[in-house]
Amino acid sequence: MKDYLVRVITRNGNVRGLACVTTKLVDKACRLHGTYPTAAAALGRALTGGVLMGALLKSRQRVALRFEGNGPLKKILAEADSTGAVRGYVGNPLVDLPLKNGKFDVAGAIGRAGFLTVTKDLGVKEPYQGIVQLYTSEIGEDLAYYFVESEQIPSAVGVGVYAEPDSGITAAGGFLIQSLPPSDDAVIDRLVSQIQTLPPVTEMIRDGRTPEEMLEMMFAGVPIDILEKREVAFHCTCSRERMERALISLGADEIRAIIEEQGEAEVNCEFCRENYTFNREALTALAEKAVRPAP
Repeated sequence: MKDYLVRVITRNGNVRGLACVTTKLVDKACRLHGTYPTAAAALGRALTGGVLMGALLKSRQRVALRFEGNGPLKKILAEADSTGAVRGYVGNPLVDLPLKNGKFDVAGAIGRAGFLTVTKDLGVKEPYQGIVQLYTSEIGEDLAYYFVESEQIPSAVGVGVYAEPDSGITAAGGFLIQSLPPSDDAVIDRLVSQIQTLPPVTEMIRDGRTPEEMLEMMFAGVPIDILEKREVAFHCTCSRERMERALISLGADEIRAIIEEQGEAEVNCEFCRENYTFNREALTALAEKAVRPAP
């Protein structure tokens, strides 16, 4: 099954729902970062959450999710945009904790004490930022808590990752259900009841359920209209030009110091692990650009 997302809304416009399959993009990210199983589950859940939140944005807008706790994982960063592109990484990819109740101990890896920071670049002068304390450190529940506390939008969020020892990530995906004003309490109660009876997201995906079918199960008996379907993918926006600008921002003196001490510079992208090498000649040219006044 391709990685894609479906967005729906109830006929009366009071509830919107999103569901996605992210198996391939999560597998790609985890292979790039060499994540151990627990770290892979945490990264995959965060990337899926990023995909869901990115689908709520308008064109050219971006969102970044940062989970920071007192656990061995240290942090998770996931960035997504309105096109379905997402990227991310974990602070320590070599975390693998014993299973807890048969499931990945993502909460233990992140740590109970910490914060979720959501930063939205909406194309205005200053980005919007919301910060909430980690609720359960299970990622999906933390995102739902963020929506309620920071944006006052009652939400249900489910994200899941299934990994097999020899096959990598074999199922990943999630859903987001949100109540919109004016609230329809009867519909909300029905949806909550139906969601609670559903199998885990990864089980539905492993059974071959599509995002449309998952939403049909959640909204059973509630008329909905499909608003859009979009492909989603792991995509990094790094480039040599961006790395050049980062080096130039260090200033001419710092660049010259790198030339004298190391002879060259190697810049690594934290999101996709791409390496960019700048030899002495390239660094000298960047040092010259750093001393020129801006046009």
